[in-house]
Amino acid sequence: MNRETWHLILRLIGALSKCPTKLKASNIYSFKMGKRMEHTVVIRNYQNADREECRALWRELTEWHREIYQDPTIGGEHPELYFDKYLTNIRPAHVWVATLDSKTVGLIGLIIKEDEAEIEPLIVSKPYRRRGIGKQLIETAINEARKTGIKFLNIAPVARNVQTIKYVYNLGFQKLGFVQLFIDFTNKKWKPGLKLHGCTFDY
Repeated sequence: MNRETWHLILRLIGALSKCPTKLKASNIYSFKMGKRMEHTVVIRNYQNADREECRALWRELTEWHREIYQDPTIGGEHPELYFDKYLTNIRPAHVWVATLDSKTVGLIGLIIKEDEAEIEPLIVSKPYRRRGIGKQLIETAINEARKTGIKFLNIAPVARNVQTIKYVYNLGFQKLGFVQLFIDFTNKKWKPGLKLHGCTFDY
């Protein structure tokens, strides 16, 4: 693709981004890959056509949890089907995907209950991380949460997901509201050493 054709495509994208009906459904972001090529990330509402790619993202999230907990049974044999169950409990208008070159690479949802809301899930496919896509998804959810007039917005990563905890902390999630404590009657292996209020926990 020559430079003139690429510039024409970027101008068309810019024109579309100024269209009110387009802005209502999506946000458009650009980032550079290499010296010349510029790729555009689109954040838009979930559509039925996204189902299979979102199922794949859900499976990828489950596999990450299996890895950090060293438990291959998490999510069962077909964890991607939990995405279908998730959709039955949430309005599609509160689910967004990130697309790059027509490929769905990220997913986020906003579960609203009365005057509170929770971000669930937050997924960016591993090959596309560290490009600002997760931040764009979270900003979309935050902006929507503000519009609804809720009082609190939370996100609940699992305790071992240290990478995500640090990530969302740096994006403003710095209030600690609810801590889940439990007794494990299985032989599961836990990591020691997490401290809170002078207490040491396995996690």
